[in-house]
Amino acid sequence: MSQPKILLLGAPGAGKGTQSKNIVEGYGVAHVTTGDALRANKDMETEHGTPREYMEAGELVPDPVVNEIVEAALAEAGGFVLDGYPRNLSQAEYLEDITELDLVVLLDVDREELVRRLTGRRVCSECGRNFHVEFDQPEEEGVCDECGGELIQRDDDNEETVKERLEVFEENTQPVIDHYEAAGQLVRIDGEQPPGEVWTDLEDAIENA
Repeated sequence: MSQPKILLLGAPGAGKGTQSKNIVEGYGVAHVTTGDALRANKDMETEHGTPREYMEAGELVPDPVVNEIVEAALAEAGGFVLDGYPRNLSQAEYLEDITELDLVVLLDVDREELVRRLTGRRVCSECGRNFHVEFDQPEEEGVCDECGGELIQRDDDNEETVKERLEVFEENTQPVIDHYEAAGQLVRIDGEQPPGEVWTDLEDAIENA
């Protein structure tokens, strides 16, 4: 399938970033994330103001503004992989009105595994590259392979914060998963496999969509 329109669902730590990159490289589509779309269009005027107004005030950008920003990003893309949107049922219903998806995929990962992945992440304080204490260790412990910077654990990667993030995800996004499952659109992929095997399953799903 050329230029597919894919929605990739999954909790933080499920591997959406890795697999989105594979889709972008394999199919030449745009990677659309809510955060990137908001940053790229932070001065876009909507009925409810600009994203910048909310972001600078440290407030959540409301759904109507997010919806318009995502719609603009999708309009500029032929095919795309959508990652991080929709976060709730209202956004999912809006998405149905503005585009037709070829495939909706959930990267399914057990909660305990998600906690293990997220709490083990280490980030370079200089260049921002990610490592992991188990899965992607640097050559020298605590030192970035790329630039020699110090590897740190981000504040939001401690166990308590990770569990809170997962609870928020489940509360907001489970209705979205249920919605696509009830419509017979959801394809579940075992996200606990090695990344290469996840990609093989994902590629098969795209080709058979």
